[in-house]
Amino acid sequence: MEYYVAKNGSDCGSGAKEHPFQTISKAASLAMAGDVVTVHEGVYREWVKPRFKGLSNKRRITYQAAKGERVVIKGSERITDWKKENGNIWKAEIPNTFFGEYNPYELEVFGDWLVSRETRHLGDVYLNGMSFYEANSLEELKDPQIKKEEFDKWTKQKTPVHNPEQTRYVWYAEVDPAQTTIYANFQGIDPNEECVEINVRRSCFHPVETGIDYITVRGFEMAQAATPWAPPTGDQPGLLGPNWSKGWIIEDNIIHDAKCSGISIGKEASTGNNYCSIRKDKPGYQYQLEAVFSAERAGWSKEKIGSHIIRNNVIYDCGQNGIVGHLGCVFSDIYNNHIYNIALKREFYGHEIAGIKLHAAIDVQIHNNRIHDCTLGLWLDWEAQGTKVSRNLFYQNNRDLFVEVSHGPYIIDHNILASEYSIDNVSQGGAYINNLICGKMVHRKEMNRSTQYHLPHSTKVAGFSFVYGGDDRFYNNIFAGEDSIEGVGTSHYNGYTTSLEEYIEEVHKVPGDNESFNLVEQPVYINNNMYLGTSQPFEKEENNMINHEFHANVKIIEAKENEVYLSCEFPENFEKFTGKIVSTRILPRVRIVDAEYERSDGHDVSLDIDLKGKEKAKDCVLGPISKMKKGKNYIQVW
Repeated sequence: MEYYVAKNGSDCGSGAKEHPFQTISKAASLAMAGDVVTVHEGVYREWVKPRFKGLSNKRRITYQAAKGERVVIKGSERITDWKKENGNIWKAEIPNTFFGEYNPYELEVFGDWLVSRETRHLGDVYLNGMSFYEANSLEELKDPQIKKEEFDKWTKQKTPVHNPEQTRYVWYAEVDPAQTTIYANFQGIDPNEECVEINVRRSCFHPVETGIDYITVRGFEMAQAATPWAPPTGDQPGLLGPNWSKGWIIEDNIIHDAKCSGISIGKEASTGNNYCSIRKDKPGYQYQLEAVFSAERAGWSKEKIGSHIIRNNVIYDCGQNGIVGHLGCVFSDIYNNHIYNIALKREFYGHEIAGIKLHAAIDVQIHNNRIHDCTLGLWLDWEAQGTKVSRNLFYQNNRDLFVEVSHGPYIIDHNILASEYSIDNVSQGGAYINNLICGKMVHRKEMNRSTQYHLPHSTKVAGFSFVYGGDDRFYNNIFAGEDSIEGVGTSHYNGYTTSLEEYIEEVHKVPGDNESFNLVEQPVYINNNMYLGTSQPFEKEENNMINHEFHANVKIIEAKENEVYLSCEFPENFEKFTGKIVSTRILPRVRIVDAEYERSDGHDVSLDIDLKGKEKAKDCVLGPISKMKKGKNYIQVW
């Protein structure tokens, strides 16, 4: 059955094409497996809470925007009765009943691993789509007027101003038992003549029950939700998300202005909800260990959780992350998304911020995404096992990629990492293949936190381990170090062994058990890489190409909104130094997990597709793109 929704409809209607519902929520209260909900153009200010689940990929429930029509779901409400207080400051007096049980101006950004120094709330004020900053007091609202041309520039861009010291579009709220008073400095603009909105609802599209499986959400714009801080030890609601379910498809949407998280494919509260911050009796690390076992007891498995598809979305201007997920992200496929301007307002800060931030990304495939202008591009934290990061474009991030306290096997192949800080590697068991790496890499051990690893392609815990450093593989990469950047290349591994046999021999020269293993560096497998400019090779790499005199001058050029080019240059002998296609046969198994590099279905993996989607020849130039050549290159990469 197909239900229809339109702004001129009625929830007393039948939902038929001739008698559409007025709200998406009405349709969501009725739609069952196999049904389609088609929504016509307009702004829908509601929190859609699907009630029923689909039953399989063939019997899913689909929510879609009508073809060619702009359908916006907002977690905000428009306020039109502002009263001038003094100068540029206006106020709105709102009864608390307006918010129901969730008042974003009373609720603080709170939770584990939040390290903000100042109290911030989940509310926000938007002027013609531009997000304001929260002030610490009413006094802070009294500031000089901003020039009109600066305002016009910011509103035209529809992105936050990223320096709170320069912007003076600020708000402050006071909440008493009866009402919420919001004060805002509109800098000479009459808010009653413009579109001014405030956060009201936690989410835009998010079931309240778990287990609402096989839902498709397609073609919407969703914005301005008062989403809470979403750490791996807490409930992780997003502006949009499946809430601990299986088999969602989230595609072709525009997601923006979530206070914290845009799309969440993470855990729910029953497996732990900010106990470190509330109880304060154990570290967050301990509660995160417990969350994994709690989830396992609650049925965390491939049969019940995860396997989501997130594709072709545009996600921007979110305060914490674009996509987040602990445990619930397993076996998912995330591709062709454009993610940018994440966590740049910096009203609050913590250790859970990134364009994509996943814990326990077991067999998750992350490919063909464009991620830029983020505090951190991609953060794989804990249990990145079977994870494959392929053919992504990272640039203009504070950091591109962070893999933390994981044991592999995970694969990073055919990516462009063009920021000045490319990789944080606090893990082991990684395979870095055919990447263009322009920034520094930081490589660290972690001997204070022992984290879980799993049976291959399963959520079942197989054991625990510290991160000893090493057990990594680097083949066919191009390291393009510029003079201003240090730490580019693989020289971080100098002093490490180069085979499992050598490692075992060295370990057993000293009698003992675990203490003997702590004394010897794990093997690394590094060969056939290219080092340009200031980048430095691993001292025992047998075959490589080094040219410290040559600089690749890598630039990512945004020619148009959805047209991005790689500009770079390579030395005369570039095309003569080739590499073979890397596969399961070439990649040694990882030591701790005792597992092979393979596809999520258990078959051998072959890394034979380049960033452009082209099948590679048996012998091909190094780096992510087969068509790169000596001299200057100008190649479209998005």
